[in-house]
Amino acid sequence: MAASPRRLYLIRHAIAAERGPDWPDDGQRPLTKRGAQRMAQVMNGFARLGESIDLILTSPLTRAVQTAAIVADALGRRPPVRVLPALAPGFETSRAAAAMATAARTAHHVALVGHEPDLGQLAAWLIGAREPLPFKKGGICRIDATRWPPGQSNQLVWLATPKMLRR
Repeated sequence: MAASPRRLYLIRHAIAAERGPDWPDDGQRPLTKRGAQRMAQVMNGFARLGESIDLILTSPLTRAVQTAAIVADALGRRPPVRVLPALAPGFETSRAAAAMATAARTAHHVALVGHEPDLGQLAAWLIGAREPLPFKKGGICRIDATRWPPGQSNQLVWLATPKMLRR
């Protein structure tokens, strides 16, 4: 009997403070109050889909870590959140996939919280697409992986904008 596929949820961080003199270190930019509120609404929609997450892996940047905390808080059974440096902006797709596979060795429903354009490129790589998938801030997609570590032949199950999930 074949094992059920692992579920990967790729989540772009929520709306963050604008770049500029208030935040000279881009890695420290926090979510805005509106961004945090909207992400909580997105996760309410996610919960209504009946999806579950066992582990959350996040970029080390503040806005991603804060988004990961909102994701965890919104789920009934709060999954562990771990920082994965390989998800920082500018990551190499295959290295990020390998690091994720190692970090999530035993988890079956894994969320990755990160940034554009990297998440879109990772999603495309995971499903064997030529063009990156578009992720709005707070957007989520689900990809099912039949092998672990995942290669480039996985299935995109759904891609939802934050507006869709908030409704």
